[in-house]
Amino acid sequence: MPTVLVIDDERMIRWSIEQTLRPAGYEVSVAGTAAEGMALFRKVLPAVVFLDVRLPDEDGLTVLKTMKAESGADTAVIVMTAFGEIRTAVDAMRAGAYDYLKKPFDFDELEVVVRKALETTQLRREVGELRQERKKIYGVENIVARSAAMQRVLGVLDKVIQSDAATVLLRGENGTGKDLFARAIHYRGKRADGPFMDIACTAMPETLLESELFGYEKGAFTDARATKRGLLELADGGTLFLDEIGDMPLLSQVKLLKVIESRQFKRLGGTVDQHVDIRIVAATNRDLETAVKEGRFREDLYYRLKVIPLVLPPLRERSEDIPLLLEHYMTKYNAEFHKSFRHISQPAHRLLMAYRWPGNVRELRNLVERILILEQGDTILPEHLPPEITLAADQAGSTAAQPRFRLPPTGISLEAVERDFVRQSLEATDGNQTHAAQLLGISRDALRYRMQKFGLFE
Repeated sequence: MPTVLVIDDERMIRWSIEQTLRPAGYEVSVAGTAAEGMALFRKVLPAVVFLDVRLPDEDGLTVLKTMKAESGADTAVIVMTAFGEIRTAVDAMRAGAYDYLKKPFDFDELEVVVRKALETTQLRREVGELRQERKKIYGVENIVARSAAMQRVLGVLDKVIQSDAATVLLRGENGTGKDLFARAIHYRGKRADGPFMDIACTAMPETLLESELFGYEKGAFTDARATKRGLLELADGGTLFLDEIGDMPLLSQVKLLKVIESRQFKRLGGTVDQHVDIRIVAATNRDLETAVKEGRFREDLYYRLKVIPLVLPPLRERSEDIPLLLEHYMTKYNAEFHKSFRHISQPAHRLLMAYRWPGNVRELRNLVERILILEQGDTILPEHLPPEITLAADQAGSTAAQPRFRLPPTGISLEAVERDFVRQSLEATDGNQTHAAQLLGISRDALRYRMQKFGLFE
């Protein structure tokens, strides 16, 4: 049963509020001074407080500030003021009061005021708990990684989180965890208490994408029956995550660049500038350098976004993390599906370590989830694995049994071989680094590292 505390030096007001709220099911405590009120406040921990701004022993605003410091959002404080003290009421609202009532007030409305205050307090508490839960879920500590490649990325991520960089560019293949990194940047950073809004730019018509981002005024187009705020406005004070930005139409890219540079924009059909304070995190699996050369992505936007680039390596280049990820997802889905898988057999482990994981961490997670849903026991076995994993191992074994390249009797420099293959791959693809990397089965960043190592940049 909610408790209401009334602090007022007028006995009739204390009595009237008590007589109004008790029949409605509330516990009511009353006090005539600030000292008595604070003692009761700490004893009964009220959900709602009616506080007079003029008390005989202390100023009501001082009492309010003490209450808010001790209870935060858990208590709704409603200040009571006499006619002509509206300025004081405004100061109280700024200090954290939920609302104010002017004396004399209608006692019949008190129950409605209390009920709304309780609903607001409950909502604030739930929002606070949700934010704390999301901070916990999307913390950097939940990114499963021990490989050197990922530790370097996490080192940069930690610096990004501590900063308030206006733009961050996440790059990596599908399934490498770009969404998880974007949320970690938001929920562990300075904007964690602000909104996190996200939108996928993939295959979205230009007009729809712009209306979602910028919003529109009533009558801007045929179906615009009311003004709508876009994601840029809704993300004010927080983060906007643009997933697969490499697919954004060129005209939208121009408008986005203006937002990044000026922090303002106009709704579709609007004439008034909307000012926003946001961090933009963009992600893509595209080769943006090639897209710039081919005129599919604006060069100025590309360089504005890549002020702080984070490149997430594919799982095949961080194989040390595979056992850790398998264990992590087994623990997660054991709890979710009430299973008891604890081990991976050696044959199954060899198959999983040899697989190339084209779908990266997402593919691994989905595999473990599927196995734990469909299978029984405590050990993952080879027969639990899908054909693409077992067949890939067979093909790799066949290739290993019959080597494609034989070592000359006199030996050869491995570095010279590597340099020659990098050069051949670039010649075969007319210098297209993305295609050359695909021919060699490595990432584009790994190829660029080797190009720099062997002096193959033009």
